[in-house]
Amino acid sequence: MVRKQGILEDLEMNDPSLRTYAGKKVVVTGDTGFKGSWLAIWLLKLGATVIGFGLPPKRAEDNYNVTGLSSRYHHINGDIRDLPAVMDTLVQFKPDIIFHLAAQALVLDSYKDPHGTFEVNVTGTLNILEAIRKNPSVKAAVIVTSDKCYQNREWIHGYRETDALGGKDPYSASKGAAELVITSYIHSFFSSPEKPAIASVRAGNVIGGGDWSENRIIPDCIRSLTNNTPIIIRNPESVRPWQYVLEPLYGYLMLGSTLYQKKHEFSGAWNFGPIAKNAVTVETLVQELIRQWGSGNYRVEKPEIPGRESTMLMLDINKAINRLHWHPALSLHEAIRFTLDEYRISEMTVEDVFTQRNAHIDEYATLQKTV
Repeated sequence: MVRKQGILEDLEMNDPSLRTYAGKKVVVTGDTGFKGSWLAIWLLKLGATVIGFGLPPKRAEDNYNVTGLSSRYHHINGDIRDLPAVMDTLVQFKPDIIFHLAAQALVLDSYKDPHGTFEVNVTGTLNILEAIRKNPSVKAAVIVTSDKCYQNREWIHGYRETDALGGKDPYSASKGAAELVITSYIHSFFSSPEKPAIASVRAGNVIGGGDWSENRIIPDCIRSLTNNTPIIIRNPESVRPWQYVLEPLYGYLMLGSTLYQKKHEFSGAWNFGPIAKNAVTVETLVQELIRQWGSGNYRVEKPEIPGRESTMLMLDINKAINRLHWHPALSLHEAIRFTLDEYRISEMTVEDVFTQRNAHIDEYATLQKTV
């Protein structure tokens, strides 16, 4: 009874529509990844029955491991490219809602393995859509792609959901292709009222504790700061829409709930980016990170593969603000404050870390109420 009261109190702190998740079965693909593990924590807090599907976590220090998620809900080790495994999961658990986050998420890795990148990001998306099509239990699904799905023209203004898709590198192209697959399935199979409501979501550069991916700026910075070595930055002038992990996840949860309640009126593509002043250069981000850490330095080196990262990328989030009533809440300073706190866990137990993550969700929810 005490725990149920806690859940009700948590729900009161969030948008009332998030009450939708209490008692629902929710599949999260890619739950062992950075964003997927944070989403699983939040769904547990909202009273959902979570079923995870994805590859085993890569590192002992990954968010999934340091929060002890393997003992908190049912996880299935599976590859999103394996259609029978995806189908079996939905048939067995009969979920109400699906969040699809399983992906190859790194631009540089897409150059090393373009075939694998397209397989995971395009065929994986196709597989989850096909499994949804054949399983009547699913009422709503949120499919995560990327802000890099847009044909990047180096505009100084944000890309809108109606702008052209594209991508010069394999990662960006795979995300643009995944969006085309999603749109095709929405129009071909999910347009009638009795069918599941499907949406795709495109977020900016997400930061937060528990991300230890190679060749990603925040994990690289933390490794250097911890080891007292200079941070190496290769594209100092590149501008990105930096946002704390809970910002887009709040949008995903709001959208999933709205799809479940209001169905197809909210199907389609949605951007979830930060406030405009959070779109700063890589060098500015690193300088603020060092300032809040209290020590450290950096140096600029030429990129290993020059010219393969765009210099300007921003999102127009007016659709989410006006139709979904979602708003980003955190400044860059606040986003980095949350993030650094979540990396300073060396003396903490698994339960301490899990408690910290939940406390940050509560604090974020409180800040959201002031927007």
